[in-house]
Amino acid sequence: MNNQVAKKKMNMESVTGLAFVAPALFLLFVFLIIPFALSLSYSFMEYNILKPDEKTFIGLKNFIKLFHDKVFLKSVLNTFVFVVSVVPLQVCAALGLALLVNRKMKGISVFRLAFFAPTVLSLVVVSILWYYIYNPNNGLLNAMLGMLGISAQPFLTSTKQAMACIVIMSAWQGCGFQMMIFLAGLQDIPNHLYEAARVDGANKFYLFRNITLPGLKNISIFISLSIVISAFQLIIQPMMLTQGGPQNSTITIVYQLYQTGYKFRNVGYGSAMAVVFTLMVLIIVLIQKKLTSKNNED
Repeated sequence: MNNQVAKKKMNMESVTGLAFVAPALFLLFVFLIIPFALSLSYSFMEYNILKPDEKTFIGLKNFIKLFHDKVFLKSVLNTFVFVVSVVPLQVCAALGLALLVNRKMKGISVFRLAFFAPTVLSLVVVSILWYYIYNPNNGLLNAMLGMLGISAQPFLTSTKQAMACIVIMSAWQGCGFQMMIFLAGLQDIPNHLYEAARVDGANKFYLFRNITLPGLKNISIFISLSIVISAFQLIIQPMMLTQGGPQNSTITIVYQLYQTGYKFRNVGYGSAMAVVFTLMVLIIVLIQKKLTSKNNED
């Protein structure tokens, strides 16, 4: 009798659990699994979005064309350059700000709000703001450089400086959110560890290296992984600031995918880009996850 009651209770709990999970599974299926399945099928076709009835199966031709497409290969390189540049910069900036505002002093909440504010702004608005800052003719940054006796810089119109400008802007806009996560981690580190180390004569550098950094290890891994994933999706900044130029120096995979699929209406070729991009991100996430699990075991 007791076994039957326990079994019935487990069944009810399972049904309740499925009822809570069902909406999320439905949305996941509709907005992720089905679109990916369609993209995978379209990647083997010659398909113009304005001619939906004229789909032609062409096998692997889209994928072969991809690896001979200089613009696509350039977009892959630019995306990796952006990821490698922005991740350490944004993590270091977020940690530095968190250390700065993790102090018990009057008015510190104002600084926390000020550093966090850019995160809540739209990337479109931020991009427009920084477009005027980077303006080579009468921009704020060149005006400040002129006051220091430095000649005006081309910034977004230079093939060598444009990507660096986007990296700096992106790190500035996003580091406020990671700052708050680091701040929560800093406040979670037991204070008695610092007090014991100070009693033993430890200086600030020793405290940071041997207490703060180890205490933030898991949070740092989480933040790095989230920045990597979002960095691979770079599209708004180059779209608003440079339109992928000059000379494709800031074009990214997602921006190239958008142009191919929506601007030029070539859904088949764009879907092939989407499939390759998804596999690239999946491989990188799996590698990072494996490295993370190995570090945790150590």
